[in-house]
Amino acid sequence: MDAMEFFQLSTGKWRSQRTTHHLAFKRSEAGESEIYVEALAADAPQVIEICQLHQVDPKLAVGGAFVSWEGAMGWDREEENHKGSTVFSLIPDASHPRQGSLLRERGYAEIVPVAGRYHMDDEDGLVLTTEYETMSSVERFWFVSPGLRMRSSTVKRFGGFSTATFCTEFRVTDASEIDLTNLSPEQITAAKPTKYLSFFGG
Repeated sequence: MDAMEFFQLSTGKWRSQRTTHHLAFKRSEAGESEIYVEALAADAPQVIEICQLHQVDPKLAVGGAFVSWEGAMGWDREEENHKGSTVFSLIPDASHPRQGSLLRERGYAEIVPVAGRYHMDDEDGLVLTTEYETMSSVERFWFVSPGLRMRSSTVKRFGGFSTATFCTEFRVTDASEIDLTNLSPEQITAAKPTKYLSFFGG
C-alpha cells in the first residue's frame, strides 16, 4: 500500500474517540470528534493550488485529500472549539514511492501552511512527521479493519512540554453512502463540507 491508497481507503465520515495524555500534568483528557475525508486526484484544483502555495511543481503530486473535523475535549473552555479543515498534497520521493513530502494548507498543531514528511511502515501504517516553528509532532494511522482505524500521536513543544494521544476511529459512512437530497444546508455542511476550490478559509 502507498499513501494515496491509504487516503482512498480513508474516504468517508468517521467518528473518533480519543484520549490525550498531558504528560507534564500526569493527567488524561477524553474527547470525541467527527471527521470527513475525501481523496483527491492529482489533477484536482485543490492539490494543484497547495503545490503552488509551497512552490512545488504540481506534476510531482500523486494526489491528496480534503479533511474536515469538528469535536470537543473534556477540558474545553466555553469559547474553545475543535473545528477546521485542510487539504493535503502528496509528493512521493522519486526513489522511494512509499515515502515523501506531505504539503498542507494548514497544520493541526499550528494554523499555518506546513510541509511534513510521510512514510508507510512495514505494517502499512501511515506515519506523518511534522516540524512546526514552536513544536513537532509524529502521528501514525493504521487500519484494524476497513471500518476501524487507529491513530496515535505525540506533540512536543521545544520547551519540553508534550502530549500523547490515542484515537479509535469508526467509519460512519463511505463518501458514496452520504445522501444529501433531503438534508438542510447546515446538515449538508456537516455531512460533506464544500470542496475547496481557490481560497481556503480557516
